[in-house]
Amino acid sequence: MKALIVEDEPRAQRVLEHLLQQHFPEIQVIGRTASVKETLGWLSRNKADVIFLDVELQDGNCFDIFAAGPVDAQVVMTTAYDSYAVKAFEVNSVDYLLKPVDEDALRRAVERVKQRQGTPGTDFAQVREAFRQVQGPDEPEGGSVAAAAPREKFLIRLNDRIVPVSVRDIAYFYSEAKNTYIVTRGKRTYVLDDSLDAVEASLPPKQFFRISRSAIVAENVIESVSKLLGGRLRLYLQDSIPSETDLTVSRARADAFLAWLQG
Repeated sequence: MKALIVEDEPRAQRVLEHLLQQHFPEIQVIGRTASVKETLGWLSRNKADVIFLDVELQDGNCFDIFAAGPVDAQVVMTTAYDSYAVKAFEVNSVDYLLKPVDEDALRRAVERVKQRQGTPGTDFAQVREAFRQVQGPDEPEGGSVAAAAPREKFLIRLNDRIVPVSVRDIAYFYSEAKNTYIVTRGKRTYVLDDSLDAVEASLPPKQFFRISRSAIVAENVIESVSKLLGGRLRLYLQDSIPSETDLTVSRARADAFLAWLQG
């Protein structure tokens, strides 16, 4: 069985491909793409039996791929949004994997794909209906899934365990050396599979602010703010939460940050 992985997060792409290679040798990954444009180009030249398809991509979302024409393959959606999106996929019988992907969930999805081998590919109408349910009646097709379904928790993989971390308990996120980290109010630090851009898109905007290219901070942990030279702002956090990265608001974001902080 030939597979295409459509995923714009390199780490998530590597994790999924490793799981497939380790546990499903009958599945051969023959392609990897990260955008709508790249995927459409690949599909015009190649054929896969199954596509593991990320919902949000670099230049749009997977809805744009289906809108361009029929996809002659079984499709398994992968998504970081574990609320309305998942419910919509379930209601419409669209296979999905919740990030971070684990072996048991992947095994269930692969078994369903095998059962459907030789049948028509994923029904475009089902996928479109799933998106409409996620977005709500007032959202245009192709709109942001993240806006409709802010995350309530992150699932952190620690060896053979998965630890749920509630958004309410998160002090800030930061990126460093191509990794993304969560720091909690309880002074715990975890590594995430998602990029900071993907994290930002999934968070409730009233509760979190992207202060720079490398950090996102929760409103309820900010104790005070001081002005620095050049129009930048320095943040001080409550409860002696450790500052494992530079929590400085960039000059370009300073005015927007103060407006957000004021509410």
